[in-house]
Amino acid sequence: MEKVEPRDEHRWLRRLVGEWTSEMSMDPQAGNPRGTETVRMLGDLWVLCEGTGEMPGGGTANMMMTLGYDPARQRFVGTWIGSMMTHLWVYEGTLDATRRILTLESEGPSMSGDGKTARYRDVIEMKSDDYRTLTSHTPGADGKWQTFMTAHYRRR
Repeated sequence: MEKVEPRDEHRWLRRLVGEWTSEMSMDPQAGNPRGTETVRMLGDLWVLCEGTGEMPGGGTANMMMTLGYDPARQRFVGTWIGSMMTHLWVYEGTLDATRRILTLESEGPSMSGDGKTARYRDVIEMKSDDYRTLTSHTPGADGKWQTFMTAHYRRR
């Protein structure tokens, strides 16, 4: 197998590498859970994002996100897992023209608890080299994307 040379999209992922603190805003009753995240490269093509954070209502959880770019599909690809659930989230997405916003689509268990699946969208926005957000959305009853969580990451 020949060595794959990194593309601009792979180099973009390097912006995520580092040590981060996070604060989530969601349901006002949940407060603003805090956490930490370490992001490192796996070779030149993938980033691994390992986080630990407070859970709304108490306790802590561990999370892992992988992100890369698949030139054949011309899409960013990845996964997300958390110690609080059994579902493996599979991402596919695109970078916007400003090269600041990565939009990732996925499908997973509906938050309604009805046993059905729902579509989800996670949006990573690089506000600066040291500040980014991750905003999670799902379609509302009207079909329009509704934000249900925003995490603010600041480089340590």
